[in-house]
Amino acid sequence: MTASGNLFIGNEWQQGGGQEFTSTNPANGETLWSGAYASPEQVSAAIEAAARAFEGWQRLSVDERYAYIERYSAIAAERKDEMARLISAETGKALWDAATEAGAIAGKAAVSLSAYHERTPTRDDGATRLSHRAHGVMAVIGPFNFPGHLPNGHIIPALIAGNTIVLKPSEITPAVAELMVSWWEEAGLPAGVVNLIHGGAAEANQLITDPVTAGIAFTGGIRAGRAIHQALGGHPEKILALELGGNNPLVAWDVADAAGAATIIARSAFITSGQRCTCTRRLIVEEGAKGQAIIDAVTDLIPRLRVGPPDGEPEPFMGPLIHDRAAQAVIDAQHDMVSHGAEEIVRSEHLNHGPAYVSPGLIDTTHWTARKDEEVFGPLLQVIRVPSFEEAVRTANDTRFGLAAGLLSDDAALWESFAKDIRAGIVNWNRQTTGASGKAPFGGPGLSGNHRPAGYYSADYCAWPMASMVQEGPLKDEMETKGLNA
Repeated sequence: MTASGNLFIGNEWQQGGGQEFTSTNPANGETLWSGAYASPEQVSAAIEAAARAFEGWQRLSVDERYAYIERYSAIAAERKDEMARLISAETGKALWDAATEAGAIAGKAAVSLSAYHERTPTRDDGATRLSHRAHGVMAVIGPFNFPGHLPNGHIIPALIAGNTIVLKPSEITPAVAELMVSWWEEAGLPAGVVNLIHGGAAEANQLITDPVTAGIAFTGGIRAGRAIHQALGGHPEKILALELGGNNPLVAWDVADAAGAATIIARSAFITSGQRCTCTRRLIVEEGAKGQAIIDAVTDLIPRLRVGPPDGEPEPFMGPLIHDRAAQAVIDAQHDMVSHGAEEIVRSEHLNHGPAYVSPGLIDTTHWTARKDEEVFGPLLQVIRVPSFEEAVRTANDTRFGLAAGLLSDDAALWESFAKDIRAGIVNWNRQTTGASGKAPFGGPGLSGNHRPAGYYSADYCAWPMASMVQEGPLKDEMETKGLNA
């Protein structure tokens, strides 16, 4: 697919006036899309278009706004196969994996409407009224790993609440965003309600720091999240919702079915080539034979995980990483761990399918000196052996992040203890760490972010509460007047 690099501003498609760039299929290196960044003037124009549209959009009832969203969702459902193929081509995801994302785009509307009514209720007891108001223009800055689902998870709740949008997708995955915005146009959305610009750090900085931009929703890495946070220092008037990933632990303890545990572990660590923010990064097991049985089962399973072209036959479990630099980063991280005392169990290696392909790796970091608390965004799983369950929980919590965590155990009492003591926003028992419910909050404490972007609690940051004190009837003083001459 070759696209024209269009921006969508005030319901008009136009060429970007900034630097040219391309999107490349990581599976084969072919150019998939070509276009240009927005010029500074075009970034301003997109914000202005959204600002002009805001007054009329926020005055519509929720039902009137939702009617447009329903039409968009119907288009997304009808054309989910087209979206799946594009996601697979632009990200390298296996086609089955991309299909789950395409389906999630179509299914976001109903759960978002339910969340809006539950999280932003209207109350009136006759004297005090509670209502909610939209912020205004919201910037949505999307990631590459879920280029459709995650921006969509910001946009729909924001539109339901009455905000208007300027979307800046990842510069690595512009084609998915363009297709998604074309569906909003097809749904008949009023001019300026959703706008699309392309760009990098400079364009994102202009978008978020513009005085008119009232809110920012960002899903991505900690470095970019910190840069956004710092850029907004001294601007408490701007709402900021961040989801920044994690160094997620999975504890396997007192498990009889080692092979079954290994399947959950592999899916937790290596699904989407390890490029999910909820992927397991640290596997924590007990010292001795029981822990070794888990490690052995994972070791035996890894070679059976098919890695290959996303649309290949037989169907692969993993495709490439997003680009060759990401693949090399995994190899470099593995080398760094080994140089500091870690031991390779299954080495992650470059594969001959192409420069963005690496095999899943398993590495024992129990004796890694000065273990780094960093998210390696790829298929490299660390093993840490500990002497007790208490030490397992302490090790799991030994991170600045707090997104996801999991326990594999046959002991319900251990689960109850784990759930009380673990510090993470998404906690699963005998399930993969990448499993999350659309009807629950998504996010976590620490460096994993703030608010709960793209989850059930999205409505919380898409509107602000207004408390109204009401006195019906004739005006009257509620206090006796003192100090007045007769």
